[in-house]
Amino acid sequence: MGKNIYLVGGSKGGVGKSTVTMATLDYLAYHGENVVLIETDTTNPDVAKAYKGTVPTELVNLDEADGWIHLVNICDSAPESTFVINTAARNNHGVSAYGSTLGSTLGELQRRLVTLWVINRQRDSLELLKEYMDAIPNAEVHVVRNSYFGDERKFELYNTSKIRKVIEDRGGKSLTFPELADRVTDDLYTRRMSISVAMKELPLGNRAELLRWRNDVKRVFDGVMG
Repeated sequence: MGKNIYLVGGSKGGVGKSTVTMATLDYLAYHGENVVLIETDTTNPDVAKAYKGTVPTELVNLDEADGWIHLVNICDSAPESTFVINTAARNNHGVSAYGSTLGSTLGELQRRLVTLWVINRQRDSLELLKEYMDAIPNAEVHVVRNSYFGDERKFELYNTSKIRKVIEDRGGKSLTFPELADRVTDDLYTRRMSISVAMKELPLGNRAELLRWRNDVKRVFDGVMG
């Protein structure tokens, strides 16, 4: 089996996909993976801007069929690389229409598609997740409860849902992603910094908070990427 493809989804804005994507890039790089970022938010590519010069990056429009074809060809051309796809909020329509282009080629690519689906506490996060799973049924899916919106217990809608049972019956996990202090998150985005650069350049207190969060992320991701 070849290197994994990691897709960070959520199909709506404001759930924390970009932060989870940055954490995924940081975790994989720490473990020595040769990582390529696929940035699909072509309108506001925050992650691509933060990681410019740090990891190879491709801008791909997954709203149209040609973008999915291009994505498959990129993955096929670099079998030694691990790919991380940062999806845009609008991509749910493209996934439903064209996601099978990727799903149907995973066997020939000899790759696993590992999905980190980021949710808040609202119902539409789960409805969009069902649409994604219908479009790409052979994806490995893990749900990421973003604790920015509260601790694990407050995600009652997901915790008691049928879709949680489906995911966990298929071997997926329900993860709780740690919260990072707003002032550090603001630094990452306003200064367009990767996590590794921020660990060198931020003030000491900010770096201490980032290190705490980074260690917490590692413990969460060890269960699905380690």
